[in-house]
Amino acid sequence: MSRALHRGFTGSNGRSSISSGVGDSLDNSYELNGLSENELYHELPSPSGRSRNSFTAGLLRLGLAFVVIISLWGSLHWARYISTASQLSILRVNRRLQEQLLADLSLLGGLSHGIGKLKELEFCPPEYENHVPCYYNASDFGETDDPVEFERHCVRRSSQEQGCLILAPRNYRIPLRWPTGRDFIWKDNVKITGQEFSSGSLTKRMMVEEDQISFRSDSLMVDGVEDYSHRIAEMIGLRNESNFNEAGVRTVLDIGCGFGSFGAHLSAMHLLTLCIANYEPSGSQVQLTLERGLPAMIGGLASKQLPFRSLAFDMVHCARCGIDWEKKDGIFLVEVDRLLRPGGYFVWTTLTNTPRSLRNKDNQKNWVLNYDFAENLCWEMLSQQDETIVWRKTSKIQCYNTRKAGLPLCDDTHDIECPYCPHKFCIGRTRRQRWIPIEERRTWPSQAIPNTTELSIYDIHPDHFIGDSLKWKSAVQNYWCEAFPTYPRTYDMVHAQGLLSMHQHHTCSINDIFLEVDRILRPEGWVIIRDTTSLVEAVRSVSAQLKWEARLIEIDGNKDEKLLVCQKPFFKKQLQ
Repeated sequence: MSRALHRGFTGSNGRSSISSGVGDSLDNSYELNGLSENELYHELPSPSGRSRNSFTAGLLRLGLAFVVIISLWGSLHWARYISTASQLSILRVNRRLQEQLLADLSLLGGLSHGIGKLKELEFCPPEYENHVPCYYNASDFGETDDPVEFERHCVRRSSQEQGCLILAPRNYRIPLRWPTGRDFIWKDNVKITGQEFSSGSLTKRMMVEEDQISFRSDSLMVDGVEDYSHRIAEMIGLRNESNFNEAGVRTVLDIGCGFGSFGAHLSAMHLLTLCIANYEPSGSQVQLTLERGLPAMIGGLASKQLPFRSLAFDMVHCARCGIDWEKKDGIFLVEVDRLLRPGGYFVWTTLTNTPRSLRNKDNQKNWVLNYDFAENLCWEMLSQQDETIVWRKTSKIQCYNTRKAGLPLCDDTHDIECPYCPHKFCIGRTRRQRWIPIEERRTWPSQAIPNTTELSIYDIHPDHFIGDSLKWKSAVQNYWCEAFPTYPRTYDMVHAQGLLSMHQHHTCSINDIFLEVDRILRPEGWVIIRDTTSLVEAVRSVSAQLKWEARLIEIDGNKDEKLLVCQKPFFKKQLQ
């Protein structure tokens, strides 16, 4: 590409030079003691007789024998030196050769999938601008008013199969910088139709001003998101929402998050709130939340586990999220229990919880079912105010042995960590190694770096902590061959360390992975890949196919690895 990298990023140009002394030494090999070959020949005395010829021949034989002896001795000495002092160097060379071979095979594998070509990839048709693999898209079945159950279903058909790059919408603009972008987004950056605005469902939560959408502070609840979060804090027993961190609440899963207003407010309290919502062909909650610079991904409680590990969240929040918790024998509450840490909170806000709604027999029956099921999960109902109920998961393992009824505990045959696997009707992860009540954990940010002493206080051996990290790495491997559940243009940066080395053990091509990265990356976004030198250098050609501007950067003091830093250009229209 002709346009240079910008935004002040600099680095090594990747050039290397070969010493000119190598060539000079070859040229000087014909010289001896400063004399050329011709000069040496003229300095030798000319023989004058037969005796001199015999003497000269004897000297030559003796010299030849001496040279042979010296050569043999040198060879033996060199072989011994190699077998001892240079063994590590030989291993490094062999490893680099193997890596290079794997890199070549990897690229050939990508070409065999019919995607990788030596020329740049073409752009996708316009209808792919909001395409999400593994989910139904409006372009797949045409516009329809019929309700469709948008559940994850991955098949090998998408823009990846076509091998094309998804273009941004015609009037797309680079998002505003944080924190301004949290409250104002460009209207044309998200897929919202005029019909949705005219229905009033969105205008109650947002204000449309020319080409921008501004989010009101009361965009989630009738009483305002600040009053709402303050009420939740009081129901837990805190003074206000600024004390969530002191109570051990750091990570929050927001189900059916609207447009992320609850998470946007909690971000000011240093809480990390992840929004999940079902796939929507337009007016997407997830797309709008991501456009605001807040964490979000497509996901819902249907028939499969969410792609999060057990005991991952301090709070699960559902505000009018549209889930009937009493359905399917309470399996949705089981999933919430799997995700909650000991002592964690489940906050549920719905119109059916009000005293007036409970006069309805069906609502009352469902409420009793939910209450009894939560009690059998060893949850305690802390408080109820109007539409909102707060339950707390037990932090005492002994509670499960004193229950009169309820689900059994999961045994070793149940894989409760499997992403997108069917729900399990059992209670899992009650082993002491990870059963740490949130009130006993250090507050953020000190909890981010536990040391050996701190781990021993919680009865966690350092080996278990390392094993947990390895478990995460293993879990991550389950996604490289499937698309990430999010909309196009949702991330400013993608960082991958060891991705190429990990890819060698999978059947999907490197082109599939890079195409997926390009799909979820915003225009002018960055890709940083760190891996072995041979693999990084090998995949640089793939970045050129994607029209990325790429640069190889050496790492100081590390010759075995390199960085590949790429930037995705902003194409406002298809290239002619």
